[in-house]
Amino acid sequence: MAFTGYAWASLQGLVNGLNYADVINPQSGGDQPADGARDILLVGLDSRTDAQGNPLSPQLLAQLRAGVADGELNTDSLIFVHIPNDGSKAVAISLPRDSYVNIPGFGEHKINSAYPRAMLQARKDLQQQGVTDPKELDVKANQAGAKELITTVEALTGSTIDNYAAINLLGFSEITQAIGGVDVCLNNSVDDSYSGAKFTKGVHTISGVQALEFVRQRHGLPRGDLDRVVRQQVFMAGMARKVLSAGTLTDPGKLNALIEAIKKSVVLNQNWDIFSFAQQMKGLTGGQLEFRTIPVEDVAYKSPSDGDAIKVDPQAVKKFVQGLAGPQPGQQPGQEQAPQTNDANKGITVDVRNASGRTGLAASVSKQLTGKGFTAGDTANATSRKTTVIWVPSGGEDSGNAVADALGTKATVQEDKSVGAGHVMVFLGSDYQPSADNAGSGAPAGAAHAPASTPAPPPAAGDDQKPITADGVPCVN
Repeated sequence: MAFTGYAWASLQGLVNGLNYADVINPQSGGDQPADGARDILLVGLDSRTDAQGNPLSPQLLAQLRAGVADGELNTDSLIFVHIPNDGSKAVAISLPRDSYVNIPGFGEHKINSAYPRAMLQARKDLQQQGVTDPKELDVKANQAGAKELITTVEALTGSTIDNYAAINLLGFSEITQAIGGVDVCLNNSVDDSYSGAKFTKGVHTISGVQALEFVRQRHGLPRGDLDRVVRQQVFMAGMARKVLSAGTLTDPGKLNALIEAIKKSVVLNQNWDIFSFAQQMKGLTGGQLEFRTIPVEDVAYKSPSDGDAIKVDPQAVKKFVQGLAGPQPGQQPGQEQAPQTNDANKGITVDVRNASGRTGLAASVSKQLTGKGFTAGDTANATSRKTTVIWVPSGGEDSGNAVADALGTKATVQEDKSVGAGHVMVFLGSDYQPSADNAGSGAPAGAAHAPASTPAPPPAAGDDQKPITADGVPCVN
């Protein structure tokens, strides 16, 4: 948005009209978080009110297929987003809503009940203190719910939440309409009476009520709630792709509609300088936004108190999150450590071109190289080619060989005048196969070097697909 004068002025108007809640320590979420990255908790609420606490009309609730409220406000979707301070990359990690975890002060329950448990308790306490104003009760009770949810997610992931953003049913519907819909693709046709989702196999552009139906369906899906999580991820990726495109940010009509929808339905934590955040994010591209899901142990766990749930191992979750987000400040000896990198690699900027035909490969390879100390350049698709090649500027053969070694490939290194000084350009051909320590680059871990006669072991539940990015439209259940 910072690229155009109109978008800049519109963003100023958005900032002035946003809804804020006091849910995070003011020292958190500054312009540049001290640990080198910003961790954001995105929450989708099944709220029957707008961001100002005004009840939605019965007619509107019927249009949204919101169903009958059960007296509790649940968090239908939870996504932990990790963004380095330079805004060059982002990883979004879904936390299934039925994950059975410890909720501080309430014991072990499904994670989506953290918010309503604290909210209802706070409302009860406030009423006992003599508070009767409905708006004051709603504001303070919801703040207590959000704080409890943040504390629960921090305990589960081992990370400190810097920022919080919540969106309700109405907002999700209107935002999708404002950007002109989102492209999604289904492996099979679905017809679900619970969510109202009725789609044929293949690609669809959906918005509004259809978008809600798509992301809320879990009945009739092979993996239930885990497939719904994947649905949410591909939809969020498609939405990001649409918003990051020039067509959205430079279209006054779409931009105004988007801003008005956000004002009505999104709540952010106080002291979040969203204007500075937008400037940091202006270099983000679709291929540099990756979606993952925490590992789970049992998707049909019979919990002691909450019925069917999803069993997770807190230590495994922490290890998974920190493996993607990096260790937190003050980490004790013996805890997961960041991989060692070669400082000499920092002076080499690597641009990656995907010519293999495999969706998302450029982004995953770029991430692997960054993890080995190289500076991330840009990523893009290129004309299909069979062999992997590495281009370098004049005299840059050593840098090219260093990149080849890091990739574990015997790719040809050749000089090309189009490559700038200090850069290396990698063209990934269809022959590219990740090395053992790069097995996550465009192929399931463990599959790259499995013997042909021995099938690869099944992937861990909750992480059995390659990462979803905003650089394509993958088909899902």
